[in-house]
Amino acid sequence: MSKMRILVSDKLAEEGLSILRDGGVFEVDTKYDHTPETLKAAIKDYDALVIRSGTQVTDDIIAAASKLKVIGRAGVGLDNVDLKAATKKGIIAMNTPGGNTTSTAEHAFSLIMALARNIPQAHGSMKAGKWERNKFQGIELYGKVLGVIGLGRIGSTVAKFAQGFGMTVKAYDPFLSAEMAAKRGITVSTLEDLVKNSDFITVHVPKTEETNGIIGAKEIAMMKKTVRLINCARGGIIDEAALAAALETKRIAGAALDVYDDEPIKPDCPFLKLDNCVMTPHLGASTAEAQVNVAIEIAYTVRDALLGKGIRNAANFPSLDEESYKTLEPYIDLGDKLGKFAGQLLDGGIKAIRITYNGILTKFNVIPVTMAVAHGVLKPILVDNINAINSLDIAKERGIDIQEVHSNAEGEFVNAITLELVTDKSTLVVLGTLSANKQPRIVKVGNVYVEAVPSGDILFIRNNDIPGIVGAVGLALGNAGINIAYITFGREKQGATAVSVVNVDGPVPQNVIDGLKNTKGIQFVKMLKV
Repeated sequence: MSKMRILVSDKLAEEGLSILRDGGVFEVDTKYDHTPETLKAAIKDYDALVIRSGTQVTDDIIAAASKLKVIGRAGVGLDNVDLKAATKKGIIAMNTPGGNTTSTAEHAFSLIMALARNIPQAHGSMKAGKWERNKFQGIELYGKVLGVIGLGRIGSTVAKFAQGFGMTVKAYDPFLSAEMAAKRGITVSTLEDLVKNSDFITVHVPKTEETNGIIGAKEIAMMKKTVRLINCARGGIIDEAALAAALETKRIAGAALDVYDDEPIKPDCPFLKLDNCVMTPHLGASTAEAQVNVAIEIAYTVRDALLGKGIRNAANFPSLDEESYKTLEPYIDLGDKLGKFAGQLLDGGIKAIRITYNGILTKFNVIPVTMAVAHGVLKPILVDNINAINSLDIAKERGIDIQEVHSNAEGEFVNAITLELVTDKSTLVVLGTLSANKQPRIVKVGNVYVEAVPSGDILFIRNNDIPGIVGAVGLALGNAGINIAYITFGREKQGATAVSVVNVDGPVPQNVIDGLKNTKGIQFVKMLKV
């Protein structure tokens, strides 16, 4: 029997290559100079492809991959892999979401210490031949409050470091239960409480519509004058203009930045002239160990997948036989979209996800659908750190109870998925099914029946059932030059609460949303991306 072959098309640390070559099970080729044309010609001979960010695995390359079973990316993202094409062809695509956790967390905490003791400024003074002991008096970390925005892998690690220094840790993370936080010695906080009462604030969330500018002028105005801010996540999570103004006027004590809106920074970057801002050039994952870690992690992941020892960190879904896949594929899509739709309407910290399956779904192992639902719910906030395969584990880590129910009771729709999201404030129920041509549909939100298409940019509106609402929405969008693709309405009963789901051809500007929120009779407006 011939050996399975692995092609490594981007430079990988030797430690990872050694794992793949160990035991002589695989034939491993390292070829780093492929063009799209040569890769397309070569890929037909390989069972696995290991890449980093340099190789673009397009649909035509996947189409030429007659033997390929696994694509492994040594890094966080998989944006250079056509996942749809890989999934359609039954190729497992995996990445290494945890490989740079320690590296980034250590860098963030290094910046915390640098801010506390004015280390960069004192170093510069010494190099200039000065001895200015009194100028660089610092503060102790012991007894101070660290506010962590985003308590995923990196945020949790920073929190552990802080606790080791005797700091009290507050965390803002809507996807973390108070019970799980308490077990780690961390207090779950609202964003407002965190910014008001922290001595240091560090952000560890992906950059999304929800987190972009999560700390802006409003939040900075609430902070202590002695607060220090740290950003090792993504540029823009802390509003740069507001931060620069606060540093320049000494409204806050200091900041440390590893990431920026524009990278590399321009010569006119305002932070360059501010002595109370420590800067590094996006070094969070730039350690020799992090590069080795992702190589080792992807090597073990690819090896185990090829040898049938399990699938980890896959960005698509578990293997299914052809018949089951044909039946479940549209429901997997429905589950993901149902989760994304409902997850963006959450009020409060999520405690439980309850999924009830009716009809034909009760005859199958619906774990891939459950994974898709959990992925959809958690994806808007976690982004690159979650995929369909690890979604259940991440939910468990965060103390989110996932309940899967198979119901034989005759429901309102023959084949349907009922999703209940339980938070510390309320319970949201959303019902989904497939249309006659097997396209996902949202058919009920709470007690309101609708017929909504969960796709693209969606304006979700909850309002009083009074005349003029539909006209006001149409006028506002029309004046803003925004085209309506689909629109659906529903109400509990005449004169009660109504719901409008408006599919639009692009994002609705915030000023338009604010205007709608101030419209008489409108209770709630949210821009969703599904």
